[in-house]
Amino acid sequence: MRRKISAIIFCLISVIHTYANTPKTDSLWLLLKAELKKGTSYIQRKEQKIRLIKQQLEKIPDDNFNPRFQLLSHLFDEYSSFRFDSAITSVHRMIAISKRFNEKQHLIKSQMAYATVLMKSGFYKEAFDAVAEVDTNQLSTRTEHDYLVLRALLYAEISAYNNDAYFAKRYHEASEEDFKRAAQIINVDELERTINLAFLPTGDKKKPTAEFYYNYLLSRKLSEHQIAIIATRISYAYDNYDKLLLLTLAAINDIRSATKETFAIFLLGQELFQHNRNNDAYICMQEALGNAAFFGTRNRAAQIESVLPLIASRLIEEKQHEKDMLWIGIVIFLFVAVVLVFQLVLFRKQMIRIKMNDRIIQEKNTELEDVNGKLWESSRIKEELIGLFFKTCSSYIETLDKVIRKAQHNIKLGKYQDATRVLGNVHIQTEKNQLFSTLDRVFLTLFPNFVASFNSLLKQEDQIWLKEGEMMTATLRIFALIRLGVTDIETIAKILDYTVNTVYTYKARIKGKALVSPDVFEQKIMEIKFTDDR
Repeated sequence: MRRKISAIIFCLISVIHTYANTPKTDSLWLLLKAELKKGTSYIQRKEQKIRLIKQQLEKIPDDNFNPRFQLLSHLFDEYSSFRFDSAITSVHRMIAISKRFNEKQHLIKSQMAYATVLMKSGFYKEAFDAVAEVDTNQLSTRTEHDYLVLRALLYAEISAYNNDAYFAKRYHEASEEDFKRAAQIINVDELERTINLAFLPTGDKKKPTAEFYYNYLLSRKLSEHQIAIIATRISYAYDNYDKLLLLTLAAINDIRSATKETFAIFLLGQELFQHNRNNDAYICMQEALGNAAFFGTRNRAAQIESVLPLIASRLIEEKQHEKDMLWIGIVIFLFVAVVLVFQLVLFRKQMIRIKMNDRIIQEKNTELEDVNGKLWESSRIKEELIGLFFKTCSSYIETLDKVIRKAQHNIKLGKYQDATRVLGNVHIQTEKNQLFSTLDRVFLTLFPNFVASFNSLLKQEDQIWLKEGEMMTATLRIFALIRLGVTDIETIAKILDYTVNTVYTYKARIKGKALVSPDVFEQKIMEIKFTDDR
């Protein structure tokens, strides 16, 4: 159980450590891309420095060994990681002048420099031949240490280049043996001791973090080229984002120092490829390939050309995947767009249908309101006329009852003249006038604007206006009955005690004087407003 808990805690710490380093790695990568854009300016600065050394060298006489060899050595240092052919020319001049003045130690230094530049360019056989020419009997302690380190690096390089299970193992063992012998010759300084701590076993408390080395190298007074070399060397002791941090730092300083040997940025490209950062890996490999062509590094160019197609193919796969996803996205978008358009069309049709239904409902409501108004109007008219009818009938029945009783009473008493006189007191015309007066009053109460509305349909000279207290004329009564819904001429004639011809004549005369067509005159009469006292 404890082992499981410890394993979980260790995984959490590793994840936290990894993600804690990620932002610094990302910011360094952005800095690296910015430095790549400024590569030309760093090359120009390097070339300017080389021109100054050459100008100083031209001023030194051929027989003045020390200053001339020193300048040739500086010139070689500038070319050693910049241009292979120029570096070879410089080191040959160093070898020639050393032999000319019989300077053994300077000759050994020149031969070792020659072997170093051959090793960087992949001329491994020539580099071994150059190492074999070194007179090991003339080596000082420091020179012997450098010689063993050079030979160890050469064995390591050819081991990595061969990549064969049998021969690579032999070269690797020889490299380890030379490194051990070199470590026993001299006491290493504080910088070397700190670097060696990186190669302690993982989990050792004394082993510093990659970020420690990042800050450590930047805090020391080291050249850009030295920082790149040491950071590349330490990167072998770490993996994942720690390795990316150190290799990115090395690549940045290689660019700033115009180093074209390309080792750091090549390793960075490989590591990025392992992390599936294919686009970034492709950028590094392209830069490394350009640097290899610039410097003339055959072995590195071969390594890059073997890896670059893998990165390119993966990039093509990613681009194809992105293209496929884009097409899928476009298809989905078009499908959604079509569905939305279809929905919008349906929605628009529904809205149009709803608006049409609303309009129909409004029209129906208006029609219902008109019908209700007319029904209410008709109901009111009927109520008034029925009331008038019963009131008038009741009055006439009461009057007839009185007349009958008086007549019967006088007849019983034999007063026949008195009975005749009682019957003679009933004036039919007066009663008719009284009925018409009541009818006029009720109608004008229901239609107070009838006379004005009726006259608006006639010319001014033909208009009929009533004086105060005056009853309606026969013409007005005819059209008043029509407005009340009595349209049958015979019925109108009986109500008004006229002949059918008389009623017809009145109607025809008025229609002939009307401002509107005779066909629509009665319709206009029906449109005269009823008093709304609801």
